[in-house]
Amino acid sequence: MPERITHTLAPVFDADSHVLILGTMPSPRSRKEGFYYGHPQNRFWRVMADVFSEDVPSDNQSKEAFLLRHHIALWDVLASCRIEGADDNSISDPVPNDLSMVLGGADIRYIFTTGRKASQLYRKYCFPLTGIDSAYLPSTSPANCAGFSYSDLVSAYKVIADLI
Repeated sequence: MPERITHTLAPVFDADSHVLILGTMPSPRSRKEGFYYGHPQNRFWRVMADVFSEDVPSDNQSKEAFLLRHHIALWDVLASCRIEGADDNSISDPVPNDLSMVLGGADIRYIFTTGRKASQLYRKYCFPLTGIDSAYLPSTSPANCAGFSYSDLVSAYKVIADLI
């Protein structure tokens, strides 16, 4: 049964952020860990570390420092929704985040969405307000392992390093 979830994680950004990466909604594990992509099987942090030739950040503070060092802002498209666990395909009754806080407080030049659902939701709810196109990146979720190999993900995410 889908449960109503309200986003509890603050966006990560500063005035020098140039790239905004948007997921859909933090997973139950990410909410428990208190930071984005908190499930140990999610490949986001390993991929990003390989893209920038660094060690994988090990705690929330080092993850935030990693993002800011590379001029990356991180948040989600949705402020709340009904969802079953971490299944983006079960999302209903979405309420988008107000991206103006990040867009007004940072020098965002590029927006990327991680996964098809985040892309779809951004186009429907956020793009009409921001007027900023987004580029799709494949999901790093363990549920997407069959769709994209690890090396495919690293190749796709390298576009971020090329822009910064």
